[in-house]
Amino acid sequence: MQTFDRPSDYMDAAREMAAAGRPTLARLLAEEAADRTSNPQDKARILAEFPGHSLRQED
Repeated sequence: MQTFDRPSDYMDAAREMAAAGRPTLARLLAEEAADRTSNPQDKARILAEFPGHSLRQED
């Protein structure tokens, strides 16, 4: 079982999901990675790698 402690863990999983043909899950994982990144340039780079609108459902 993979643990997710760092933004890079989420990015690795996002890339795996993208390669497996699961772009929606890849985008959600990338959004989580971006949320866990403090540098605004890194956040923008992460989301640019997985373009699209946010897929999160807000409460």
